[in-house]
Amino acid sequence: MEQQIEQQSPLEGRKYDSDKPEYGLIPPFALEELAQVLTIGAKKYARENWRHVPESERRYFDALQRHLWAWKRGERFDPETGRHHLGHAAACLFFLYEHDTGHAATAF
Repeated sequence: MEQQIEQQSPLEGRKYDSDKPEYGLIPPFALEELAQVLTIGAKKYARENWRHVPESERRYFDALQRHLWAWKRGERFDPETGRHHLGHAAACLFFLYEHDTGHAATAF
């Protein structure tokens, strides 16, 4: 039995990506703030320094809480960096995720 091959018009494009993550769903302003915070950290310490911080889970959890509670008290911007506390909290949360899942050791 012959397999029927679906003919596609040369003017009709297709891409089978319905089961793939949609990175366009990430809120763009939050992502930009995260990138701003990470850039400040890279300049202050070093790129990828977060991967090598001793006791990283405890320290990033503590930092996450400090930024969240500063925001909760009404302080929107970190006095040291001038960036939004929630951007700093997001960075800490991302670092915690990478450490918790074992991806912190994988540099790209």
